[in-house]
Amino acid sequence: MSLIQSPKPAPTPSPTPSPTTAVTGAAVERPRSGPAALLGLLTAAGGPRYAAALLVDALGTGLLRPFLLLYGIGVLALDPGAAGLAMSAGMVAGLLVLPLTGRWIDLGARSLPAAATLLVRAAGSVTLLLADGVAGFTAAAVLLGVGSQSWPATHAAVVSTLTEGRTRDAALAAGRTLRNAGLGAGALLATLAVAGGTGTLQLLAGVTAAACLLAAGLVHSLRVSAPPAAAPQPETSAAPARGPAADPALRRITLLSVANLPFAFTFDVLEVALPALLVLHLHASAAWSSGIFVGNTVLVIALQLAVVLRLGQRSRHTVLAAGGIALTLSYLGFWAAGGLGGTAAAGAVAAVSVLYTFGEILYSGSGTALVAATAPPHLLGRALARWELSMGVGRALAPAALTALLAVGPGALWPVLAGATLLSSVAVARLRPSG
Repeated sequence: MSLIQSPKPAPTPSPTPSPTTAVTGAAVERPRSGPAALLGLLTAAGGPRYAAALLVDALGTGLLRPFLLLYGIGVLALDPGAAGLAMSAGMVAGLLVLPLTGRWIDLGARSLPAAATLLVRAAGSVTLLLADGVAGFTAAAVLLGVGSQSWPATHAAVVSTLTEGRTRDAALAAGRTLRNAGLGAGALLATLAVAGGTGTLQLLAGVTAAACLLAAGLVHSLRVSAPPAAAPQPETSAAPARGPAADPALRRITLLSVANLPFAFTFDVLEVALPALLVLHLHASAAWSSGIFVGNTVLVIALQLAVVLRLGQRSRHTVLAAGGIALTLSYLGFWAAGGLGGTAAAGAVAAVSVLYTFGEILYSGSGTALVAATAPPHLLGRALARWELSMGVGRALAPAALTALLAVGPGALWPVLAGATLLSSVAVARLRPSG
């Protein structure tokens, strides 16, 4: 049974739809959950070729942070501070390029920008192999940062063009499930590469370059572009010129993206705040934070798609606001758990992390889907770019903000984080985008 059913035949024959147009007018069947559904959804937008590109992106994302830092320190013998500064430059460069990526998408391009992000990452990996100092490493980090930051928006644009409605939401969720699996697998590969020495790290860089190049070719071969309804429309003399900034739907998405900033701190709570809380303040074994990270990854992989399908009848903005409420309660739970002390506190933090993971699943499963569902078709690229920009800015600010608050004490970190997230949830509920 197909995930997207064909419309009933019309009395007169219609031309075969082109692969460059969206699936429109289709009666969307609610996909089932499970491994078969995951595989079907991964191939729903673009088929096996695009699914292979998603796998490359997932592994590359998992490799990026630990692999880049380890390469700079282990192979190029850079100072950790210099390597970290270069990686930050790559992240900033990626954020600066995002608005341009959105405009490119709005010109009607779909698979070409997605392929370009993979090509840029391939170039970054090759530059890494050729680097012999800080300048070369920084250039590689910038290329990899640009490619990685632009990929989510281009991927969402491709999926939005080839699927629709709740099937689009499920396909996006399937991609995130694969991405989370890739994060874990990529981090494991980076760890194994360290044990193999500098030669293994260089081999991994070469393999990454080849894989990204292959994936770029597969994505470009899809030849997907915007359907005519989403193409930019010329102005007429009867209608006054009105720029994208005047579009009320885009303005609402911009406000939604601003409200997203505290939500974007979510991921660094797991990677930065909880390990620091457990090790520095509760004096617990580092194994607790590792176990929580593994448990979070497993739960997200196992439940992300199922939750999206289960809540398919709920409005996306309601699910997004509910995710914020769950995260708010988990932050307060971490605060309360920290007051227990000893092993009991670490165990309580681990228990509360289940609620945190559920909030993360609700948030990540509804945010991009809401933007894709409510964006004007001809401004889809700008809308997705603004959402991803808020995500990137939030993630860039999170490590410094979280560690600074935690340095004051858990009593400063968790109430501030809970209050900011609760305000964002209220803002999302009041904005009520039509999705």
